Amino acid sequence: MGGVQAPGRVDGRTARAARTRAAIVEAHLALISEGDLRPTGERIAERAGVSLRTLWTNFKDMETLFEASGAEVLRQQDAAYRPISPALPLAKRVDAYCRQRARLLQLIAPSARAAQMREPVSEQLHRNRLVHISRVRDEVEQLFAAELAQAGAGRDQVVQAVVAASMWPAWSMLRDGLGLGVDQARAVMARTVGALLAEALPR
Repeated sequence: MGGVQAPGRVDGRTARAARTRAAIVEAHLALISEGDLRPTGERIAERAGVSLRTLWTNFKDMETLFEASGAEVLRQQDAAYRPISPALPLAKRVDAYCRQRARLLQLIAPSARAAQMREPVSEQLHRNRLVHISRVRDEVEQLFAAELAQAGAGRDQVVQAVVAASMWPAWSMLRDGLGLGVDQARAVMARTVGALLAEALPR
């Protein structure tokens, strides 16, 4: 019987481990948000208040940390997301969609910039990006279903174009490449998305 652990002890250990993992993820994202786009294990551990050994006990490598941090970014996006009614007129849906996309893209901007630097050598960061793309595609297909249904053989192309105009690379081009403010960049996105969907409608 001496080898059997009391449930309370096991639950307490599990809770402590979860808190430690959460602290490490929080430290990772905090460093990135402050401009340290390639934080080392040493800096993350120091920020989290844990030893480097504890960091690598909880995350076997940076890829597993990228996975956990990516899940936290998605959780933050979900918390900030507000559903848009597909019953609204097209112009109002485009405006609401682009306002929300601008807000969510600003939210993930630091982690998106960091991921962009490391994705070429990180399978996990690539997988994280595919999740973001899939979620945006699902939203586009649901929110603009009426217009897409009229696009005929060009439906998938319209979806792909709207998704591309709504993702971080396009937003980064508007904000960082062209130097536009948030409102200006959002207006360009809305013009692009609106034109793509209007083109899909029968003339």
